[in-house]
Amino acid sequence: MKIKQQRSIKKFLETEYPSRKAEEVFNRQSSLLTSMIKSVKDEDGSRFKTLEQTILPRIALYKALGDYTGGEEKIKIMRRYMIDIVASKKHASTARMEAVPGFFYIYRAVFLKIMKTTTLQRSTQTKGKGYFDITITKCLWHDACVRFECRELCPLFCDVDDVTYGGLRKIGFSRTKTLGYDGDCCDFHFYQKRE
Repeated sequence: MKIKQQRSIKKFLETEYPSRKAEEVFNRQSSLLTSMIKSVKDEDGSRFKTLEQTILPRIALYKALGDYTGGEEKIKIMRRYMIDIVASKKHASTARMEAVPGFFYIYRAVFLKIMKTTTLQRSTQTKGKGYFDITITKCLWHDACVRFECRELCPLFCDVDDVTYGGLRKIGFSRTKTLGYDGDCCDFHFYQKRE
């Protein structure tokens, strides 16, 4: 299956490095990704697809960067990719959807339905007038970072949510803790903003 994110990663690396080094890092990332995908082939359908298309390309990029760049610089480069590219795109997409009348209630219904049936997380959900809460106690993103020995990358996955939902007109978002930041859960709170 074609991994759409690879094009974005390659383009990003071309902005970070001279062309030869960008190609070297991308080739290393692709090789690591192939190996990681083989190691998770026994996961169920939706978990495998999310690992293959979303999580593992980013973990492989992080690992590949480690072969060329050390410590803090590696995290800074990943932050640029995760926040400036991934999170900004997700935020723009969500902001565009806000134009739909009744967006908060539609979004809440879809989000809660997904969370009740997904195998990507284990969670409980509550809702009330103008809000909904999701408490996640097990998360595929966190599990993958632990499995592939890059726990320090997991907070960046959490930070993507802050950008995605931050500054929206119709939905407010807050959290006090996440698994990625060593909390015992991720406590998502969404609420309807009054226009």
